Amino acid sequence: MRIALLGGTGDIGEGLALRLTRDTDHEVVIGSRDPEKARDRAAAYEDELGRRELDATINGFANPMAADRADVAVACVPAYHLADTVEAVADSLDDTVLVSPAVGMQRDEDGMHYNPPGVGSVTALAADAAPDGVPVVGAFHGLAAGRLADLDADLDWDVPAVGDDDDAKATVTDLVDAIDGLRGLDAGSLAAAPEVESLTPLLINLAANNGDLADLGVRFH
Repeated sequence: MRIALLGGTGDIGEGLALRLTRDTDHEVVIGSRDPEKARDRAAAYEDELGRRELDATINGFANPMAADRADVAVACVPAYHLADTVEAVADSLDDTVLVSPAVGMQRDEDGMHYNPPGVGSVTALAADAAPDGVPVVGAFHGLAAGRLADLDADLDWDVPAVGDDDDAKATVTDLVDAIDGLRGLDAGSLAAAPEVESLTPLLINLAANNGDLADLGVRFH
């Protein structure tokens, strides 16, 4: 498959790019509003894999070009950039599963708090912005980006996925399963997105208040 990481120049994009390229045979492309930035980061990811004697090709493009012919497009952008990013690539999303890992949060003196948009969840926001017929799945929430991007770090995390298209959800959970140390779980319909997204501020607060829980994730038994 062709996996487009839209806005894939940031922390979550780096981790997914490195692990998907190392652990799968899928084609990974990096998107950005700035194609030169996308190319530079793609080259940096190639260099990191090359230092580990992994021969990899990762290309960088402007977001619409990255999304073109993609089987899965992951919008690796903050919630406040999500709608604009999806709208910018709308014409390139034919037969594409759109994935949103973004979470609405706000911080105050008591810590991090879940702050969903008016439509109820960021995944619903992505679905509203996507063209009709494009299946949207919420997944990859709450992953500790630093640990994800550290290929020396072992993972043991579950990745709940929500969405209304069962085939699209299965595509995403299969993709998650292909990454060493991750397990994709069906967490229900898009209406269940708030429950999944709200785990992220909880994880951040646990990590901030317990020194031995840095870079933690979830595993369900």
